[in-house]
Amino acid sequence: MQFMGYKRKNGQVGVRNYIGIIPSVFCANRVAKLIAEQVEGAVYLNHPVGCSQVGEDLEITARTLIAMGNHPNIAAVLVVGLGCERFTPDEFVRRVSKSLKPVEKVVIQEEGDTLKAIEKGVRIAKKWAAEFSMQERVPCDIKDLIVGVKCGGTDATSGIAANPAVGVMSDLVVDNGGTVLFSEVTELLGAEHILADRAVSEEVANDIRNTILKTEDKLREIGTKKEFCHRGALISTGNFDGGVSSVVEKALGGIYKSGTRPIEGVVGYAEKPEKLGGVYLMNSPGHDGEVVTSFVGGSAQVIVFTTGRGTPTGFPFVPVIKVTGNSYTFEKMNENIDINAGTIISEGESIESKGKEIFNFLIEVASGKKTKAEILKHDELFCITRV
Repeated sequence: MQFMGYKRKNGQVGVRNYIGIIPSVFCANRVAKLIAEQVEGAVYLNHPVGCSQVGEDLEITARTLIAMGNHPNIAAVLVVGLGCERFTPDEFVRRVSKSLKPVEKVVIQEEGDTLKAIEKGVRIAKKWAAEFSMQERVPCDIKDLIVGVKCGGTDATSGIAANPAVGVMSDLVVDNGGTVLFSEVTELLGAEHILADRAVSEEVANDIRNTILKTEDKLREIGTKKEFCHRGALISTGNFDGGVSSVVEKALGGIYKSGTRPIEGVVGYAEKPEKLGGVYLMNSPGHDGEVVTSFVGGSAQVIVFTTGRGTPTGFPFVPVIKVTGNSYTFEKMNENIDINAGTIISEGESIESKGKEIFNFLIEVASGKKTKAEILKHDELFCITRV
């Protein structure tokens, strides 16, 4: 099966064709934003990191920002730096240049002031925008497609309808040669034995169990201190109000999104699987932004996001498809949610039929159809995890 995408020089395939304006440090956020706002087809990434970090914390930030620059939905990258940050613009440019896409830098301290930096950046981005506006979509095989599956604002209908339907979609992606990433490790507690049983080998099964158990140990350490006992709930008030009673119940409903196919392995935060095809668990916390950013860092070109309570969020350069299992939420937030899986409950539609509908919509989005989050320019989900 094929979709219409953008072939990159390094062999990757994009489903969007943006110019990325990416600050290497938070001090350059404003300049990056002003450059992107003046160039059609440019997007920028707002973040609070890039300096005063050390060790693993800084490495995750650097790895994630580099992965954003290397992402196939980005045709060219302008790195915007201050000039004295720990994650240097030079390293950023050097690492992104390996993707064979155009990449340049603007460093505020070298240009003299922010106005000069903005002017230079706009001229560079404008040139790329004209060049890549002529690039046409071409037929691409679904084996080149990576899909991240996520849930947020969960209610009881998520585990009954939306997540199982997305699971059918995940199976169809894998059966056609594509790759599915799932995560939210903090919300998989109690389901590790089910996931381990799907592993392709005992080694992968142990990786799954260890990843979830390490997260459980960390949560136990930071969440059971007496002075913070009023902040120890592992699911939100919205989850409770929506009929989800515990993190285990949430996990048992949440894992449906990943489908039924064998799990090929566990990958680190914002890391791309070495071998594409199949299902992978990505080691990320459950925060919506951190998870989606991790998926995008792993080269996911499309995100499928289930929500029972309703959420409008999107990502700056990756389409986010919203699916709800709650027909009331679909009616209430119709301008934000793409697919109503609540018909499984209210009208007796089969999970398989709805899953095929989501799969077909996925192919349309990969071929250029815009999601509601894209149309309304939602971009809240870029959020790099910290340690």
